[in-house]
Amino acid sequence: MRKSFSFTVDDVQVFKNQLLVWSQQFYEVVWLDSNLHENKYSSFDGMLAVDALTALSTDSFNAFDDLKTYQTETKDWIFGYLTYDLKNTTEQLKSANFDGLHFPELYFFQPKKIIQLQGNTAHFLYLNMVDDELESDYEEITKINLKVKQKQEEKNIHIKMRIFKDDYFNRVGKMLQKIHRGDIYEANFCQEFYAENTAINPLETYLQLNKISKAPFSVFFKLNDKYLASASPERYIKKEGTKVISQPIKGTSKRSANKIEDKNLRINLGKDEKERAENIMIVDLVRNDLSKSAVKGSVEVEELCKVYTYNQVHQMISTITSTVENDKNVVDIIKETFPMGSMTGAPKVSAMQIIEELEATKRGLYSGTVGYITPEQDFDFNVVIRSILYNDTEKYVSFSVGGAITAKASPEKEYEECLLKAKAMRQVLEGKIS
Repeated sequence: MRKSFSFTVDDVQVFKNQLLVWSQQFYEVVWLDSNLHENKYSSFDGMLAVDALTALSTDSFNAFDDLKTYQTETKDWIFGYLTYDLKNTTEQLKSANFDGLHFPELYFFQPKKIIQLQGNTAHFLYLNMVDDELESDYEEITKINLKVKQKQEEKNIHIKMRIFKDDYFNRVGKMLQKIHRGDIYEANFCQEFYAENTAINPLETYLQLNKISKAPFSVFFKLNDKYLASASPERYIKKEGTKVISQPIKGTSKRSANKIEDKNLRINLGKDEKERAENIMIVDLVRNDLSKSAVKGSVEVEELCKVYTYNQVHQMISTITSTVENDKNVVDIIKETFPMGSMTGAPKVSAMQIIEELEATKRGLYSGTVGYITPEQDFDFNVVIRSILYNDTEKYVSFSVGGAITAKASPEKEYEECLLKAKAMRQVLEGKIS
């Protein structure tokens, strides 16, 4: 079905940027970049998929069944996303909050052209119908002059908050009341920052965001007039053979330019009782989710509350794994764990009901996931956080941030953490990058 050919690349970073510029001619683009983060479960350094031969675009109704049918019939690589609002097809839930972006609730496509980067080798995987374009595409990509500046939009963007500070405290206060009453133990509460009547250069926005964040699950996604620029540090779920891996993040600390202070911030995050409690609650939730599809007794916690350092923040991450039967349907594995526990809360369904009641915006692709499924029934999906979403037709720009609310949460500290998480996206959009 696909012809494979490999080329040696002299300068990998230059080639990555050339790939992205070249990809803009297509209506459908997914670019995944690990930014050279060393991870036990990494599969590649970068991967580009473009130009749909077939596609599935749908709302949440029967979305997982539709995806299962599409994936089974395609028997090929498929790339795409699932929005947070697919919760409405797994549980008796709804999404009635404001939506300024209007993305399809699920979208996957079978690309004609896939280019994988591993070290300094570029692997081209082209469908047979376009394999005669393989070498000419490589030549075209490597001849792209990156010194020719892409069209720049004016940086006069005015970022607004959907929830102001006092309203945030009020809503978090209501959530804390429900926690103290025993309705839930924890919930992830999110708020939107947005700009209307605003034009941005989506690729330039992604490149700037990626430059300052260099996150391990970065994504540039294009679907006609809809774009995602993501600097996600978090893996939602991955399957390698019969092994399933989930790596939820709960616990965030700022960085410091002072090495001693930065080291102390990292150490203190690892010892923080509130942050550890949040993380462990989500680990328990993920263990339960994975057990639905796992071979009995195979769910394990490989890492608990380990602190990782990224360009912008320190993060507390746990790694949970399980084993599934060879014939377990891959879409069912995703459905049985969706949405990811780090973006919902515990108990999961009650937390999602309260989130819908107290948040002001439909989450959509934010806190959803982007990734791929292979012909061998493996897959890898991130968590869409630290991300900018853009609808070019509507001229609407949006990014959201959130944090875990538990019984010990301080609304003031949670608000400050949200502003910390929003910093990189705001810097990129407002042009305040040094």
